[in-house]
Amino acid sequence: MITCFIRYQIDPFKKEAFAEYARNWGQAIPKNGADLIGYFGPHEGSATTAYGVYNIENLAAYETYRARLAADPLGRENYEFARRENFILKEDRIFLKNVSAPHAKLVLP
Repeated sequence: MITCFIRYQIDPFKKEAFAEYARNWGQAIPKNGADLIGYFGPHEGSATTAYGVYNIENLAAYETYRARLAADPLGRENYEFARRENFILKEDRIFLKNVSAPHAKLVLP
């Protein structure tokens, strides 16, 4: 399993548009084959940094997933929405592997 981290630089005056974009991916990503952890938008600190995070089996599965997402009606609409509204200024993608697992159970005070 690998995890894709997408770092976005967004227009700080269009945070709500990014939130709509994120909610759309919340529907489209899981139905097209990736395990969505979530999209995270600005809350405190930077008003321009946001992230999308999901798990996928491997890079071959990623290529299949990307093709399915591009063919999906909601996926196509969301790509077009981002292009039309121009709220994403920059997007970087990196794939990482969890090397700390298995984790201990959370202990609350």
